[in-house]
Amino acid sequence: MKNSKNEQIALSEELDFKVKTKAKRRRGAADLAKCAVFVSLMIVSAFINIPFYPVPLSFQTVMAVLAGLLLGPFYGTAAVGIYIFMGIVGLPVFTKGGGFAYVMQPTFGYILGFAAAAFVAGLICRKDKITVRRALLAGSAGFFVNYLIGIPYFLLIWHFYMHNGGVWQAAVTYNLLYMPKDFVLCLLAGFLVLRIRPLLDRLR
Repeated sequence: MKNSKNEQIALSEELDFKVKTKAKRRRGAADLAKCAVFVSLMIVSAFINIPFYPVPLSFQTVMAVLAGLLLGPFYGTAAVGIYIFMGIVGLPVFTKGGGFAYVMQPTFGYILGFAAAAFVAGLICRKDKITVRRALLAGSAGFFVNYLIGIPYFLLIWHFYMHNGGVWQAAVTYNLLYMPKDFVLCLLAGFLVLRIRPLLDRLR
């Protein structure tokens, strides 16, 4: 009788372990699938440019922030990191192509900043319950981190590698003018996540 009870306990523990392992594999597969989706979105958004005043609308910054908000700091950064790796090895996934020489493009700092933006946004919103304040803070933080890396990189390449003058004018024309629209888009991403993430959690 005692042996039979022990066998039942062992069988129950083995079944529980198999169920948990299977669920973990499914979650892992779902997370990888979402990573693949965001890699695709990063590629597509590199080539979307909608005419707008005073600067065209582009969506890579907000896609990177969304990756962090929806996938978390690690999977979100992984998705953006895969996108960056694809471009560096030569795939034409960046706005002007790809290849290692792209690191000398003035805008490459923003590409690096996408990974940092995804990580910071995901880190702030990694808790299960997302509030409006936390979502907006995460979107704002991702935006600022991206520009914190992108602007100095741009100006260094512009001045020291390309030997151009007019540093302040370049900072305004090619960087600062884009900040308001990216900031608004990142705030909208925070609001969007409030609706989408609960649905994703239920599906999980």
